[in-house]
Amino acid sequence: MVSKKNISAGKNKLSLFFFILFISFSLIYETVAKDNADGTFTDLKILDKISSKNTLVKLKNGEIITFKDLSIKSLKCKNSEFDDSPEITAYIQVKDLTNENNNEVFVFNGWMFSSSPSITPFDHPVYDVWLVSCY
Repeated sequence: MVSKKNISAGKNKLSLFFFILFISFSLIYETVAKDNADGTFTDLKILDKISSKNTLVKLKNGEIITFKDLSIKSLKCKNSEFDDSPEITAYIQVKDLTNENNNEVFVFNGWMFSSSPSITPFDHPVYDVWLVSCY
């Protein structure tokens, strides 16, 4: 007697394997895309209006650095998810250390945009700050 093989069960296993493979690749892609959107480092360019010198400052998000008379902290930075018009945004807090009476007040506390820094202007008599990149 000739035994017949169950061919349809093998096709179902193969289809299930490809389905699981497709789902796992899509989840990995989504995780990588989300990781690329949020950065851990922020680059700021600071212009000293008195000496006319530009300085590039690298910040790790969550850490405070001191640049001359400014205390700067980047809480979050994010790259846009669209490739046709890239936008970099960062939430920045800046304190002026020369004013000792106002230690709790920020000179700037808000979102900065790389494409249009005039939306949320950083207003300081000595320094200008621009958002350059997020990685």
